[in-house]
Amino acid sequence: MKKLVNIAVIILLIVFMAVSCQNTKTNDPMQTPSQVEIKSVDGKYNFYVDGKLFDVKGAGGGGNLDMLQQSGGNSIRTWSPRNGLQVLDSAYKYNLMVAMGISMGQELHRFDYNDTSAVAEQYRRNIKAIDELKNHPALLCWVVGNELNLSPDHQTPVNPKVYDALNDIVEYVHREDPNHPVTTAFAGVNKQQMEVALERCPDLDFISVQVYGGLGSISDQMQATGVTKPFVVTEYGPIGHWEMPHTEWGREIEEPSAKKATGLYERIQKGIVNDPTGRCMGGYAFLWGQKQERTPTWYGMFLKSGEATAVVDELTRYWTGKYPENRAPMVDDITMNEQEAVDNIYVQPGARSVARVSASDPNGDELVYEWVILKEVIERSQGGARETEPESVPFEILSDSNGELVFTSPAEKGDYRLFAYVFDGNNRAGTANIPFMVE
Repeated sequence: MKKLVNIAVIILLIVFMAVSCQNTKTNDPMQTPSQVEIKSVDGKYNFYVDGKLFDVKGAGGGGNLDMLQQSGGNSIRTWSPRNGLQVLDSAYKYNLMVAMGISMGQELHRFDYNDTSAVAEQYRRNIKAIDELKNHPALLCWVVGNELNLSPDHQTPVNPKVYDALNDIVEYVHREDPNHPVTTAFAGVNKQQMEVALERCPDLDFISVQVYGGLGSISDQMQATGVTKPFVVTEYGPIGHWEMPHTEWGREIEEPSAKKATGLYERIQKGIVNDPTGRCMGGYAFLWGQKQERTPTWYGMFLKSGEATAVVDELTRYWTGKYPENRAPMVDDITMNEQEAVDNIYVQPGARSVARVSASDPNGDELVYEWVILKEVIERSQGGARETEPESVPFEILSDSNGELVFTSPAEKGDYRLFAYVFDGNNRAGTANIPFMVE
């Protein structure tokens, strides 16, 4: 009898533990999906998360999330579901929401939408990712496909089957995940391209566009398309390399970091903050990290060594209403032999040259200057694809003092770029660069 009682006690304990574990799982916030909807209140569209207004203050990229939170950001955007659970968990830790990218092949990069087996495999891969991530509390929305409207020659329209494949995934999201809206991201704003996309894929919950120099006029651009859905700017940033002046030999001229930052803030105010249509639901600044694209400083808000630039300061001002306590050095101008980049600078091999960079620090910090010469990019990427950073070139420094560099130009003929990095000693930096030709 005693033995039977013991067995009964053991069974009761097992049942109790099983029920406890089940209840724990049910009450675990990581198992409770966020409930996200898009509503228009008083003529203004916004996301609402679990019934509360969510004003998107976002950036693209998954690193430095603690600093993003401290800077006033509340959301990140990804371009694929790779390491999706890890990204969502990290975002949740810092009270951030995620616009999760679902990657689709681009015709720009030779994905063939007439290849039915490749399209089917892409579909299977993506719905698997959606199933794995859809119940996470840090999930805001799905961004299915990035710049699918880009074709290899940038002139011929993409195969309309691109949008058939997109529609299949959008329908799956609506069927299997009613808690999160879904969109796709267009490169730029093009009426004809959007019409074709929406004809094939009419049930996007909102439109996403990616603009740089044109951010300030985004409301007018969207109104001109006739599309009445709300929209998000899933990429915005400095004036793009394709929008800037070029040298005579075809190298893009990058703005110094201070001009880049202040210009961006002005475009944010015009295009996002003061949107008169009520349809802009915010955006994601590009890029919260570091990236090589034409130069290693064009789009990233941080250096490879980790220092933040003035763009971070301006985003903090936008997101919180004030600058951070410590700001980055303001680098406004760079010259070489008293010429600007637009003057097309030519030098002889081994010639003595003088470069000057104009920099100041809002906090009065003592500045440290570093100069680097890189060769120019050999293979220029398209559509933001991976690009190899050029190698640095050794050169002779004759003198280096307070933003003035006297140096000897490279001995080998070719096109180069001189970079000035200005550090404040407090994890902030400013940058400028200038292309030149050795002939």
